Amino acid sequence: MIEKFIPVCEPMLDGKELEYVTDAVKTGWISSAGKYIDLFEKTFAEFSNQEYAIAVTNGTAALHLALLSAGVSEGDEVIIPSFTMAATGFAVCYIKAVPVIVEVNKSDWTININAVEEAISPRTRAIISVNIFGIPSDLESLKKIARKHNIVLVDDCAEGHGSLLNNKPTSTYADISCYSFYANKNLTTGEGGMVVTNNRAFADQVKYYRNMCFSLDAPRNYQHNDVGYNYRMSNVVAALGAAQVEKADSNIEARVRVGRLYRQYLKHKDVCFQVEESHYKNVYWMNAFYLAENCIKSIQDLATYLKENNVDSRVLFKGMHQQPFILKSAHRLASANYEVTETLSTRGLYIPSGSQLSEDTIKQISQVVLDFLG
Repeated sequence: MIEKFIPVCEPMLDGKELEYVTDAVKTGWISSAGKYIDLFEKTFAEFSNQEYAIAVTNGTAALHLALLSAGVSEGDEVIIPSFTMAATGFAVCYIKAVPVIVEVNKSDWTININAVEEAISPRTRAIISVNIFGIPSDLESLKKIARKHNIVLVDDCAEGHGSLLNNKPTSTYADISCYSFYANKNLTTGEGGMVVTNNRAFADQVKYYRNMCFSLDAPRNYQHNDVGYNYRMSNVVAALGAAQVEKADSNIEARVRVGRLYRQYLKHKDVCFQVEESHYKNVYWMNAFYLAENCIKSIQDLATYLKENNVDSRVLFKGMHQQPFILKSAHRLASANYEVTETLSTRGLYIPSGSQLSEDTIKQISQVVLDFLG
């Protein structure tokens, strides 16, 4: 048994985080204005190779604002993958749009391009692609589909800070990209999110809705023409983010190191990782796998065995096509079946993936899994 409990992820806060947060507190700039918000937005825009970056409270808020800024409204259809975290579906439901659920690829678990093409209807207003565990969707093909049908491409990049496609930041392909800075992300502020875009009209709408629909270019008269949201990030949180972006490259490469070591030490015929391709950069947010269909062991038993050996884990997302909150609202199931998603959700989990994990610890965790499989 491993002596000390290993959580699925711990934040890496070894830069100027404490210095910047302390400065924000000492100067009294602790609310939704201050130099660190400006700095975080500026440096993250540069990091993502986009002109505009708007800091918000979390990744779910980022998705909500992205759809609002693109003009998606009640009754419009938004295509989303079946295998994703619930926040993707929540954002569509917040505006009473119709989530259209399509299957994902068996190889890399990202949205299936053929399924997207078949799901397009006259009511389709947007596609949300999702970076899964650090691997981007086929954004080049999705961009072509979006342009062909005059619809908006939103990239849910909550799990993909620093991922590249054809050596370019993935955010350069989408109309709007959305990030999360939850504590387990490659870049973190504890809670927090960011919307990035090159489209000024979209950026202005995000800023407008983020700040309770106060006018962007007029004195504050407390007259609100639309329903707004308080999705503003605080200067204290942005101080963390500014420090994180300063060392983004080292944070991401540390996570890549962990991912590659797992693939070196956790080799077994029943352990199925995502298939990787050379034309993108996987940033290994989490190291997830599923047990092969002919494996007689259960994923729940593996999770129990890991816990007994002081190793934390999480089962994978439940499919959107099975989520009660979606089934209770207007929706469309656009694929004939969801076998890939159901395999992932019933046979998959992810294991500790924090950037600080040593090679020896990764070997120990891998050995626990191998011992279970026999």
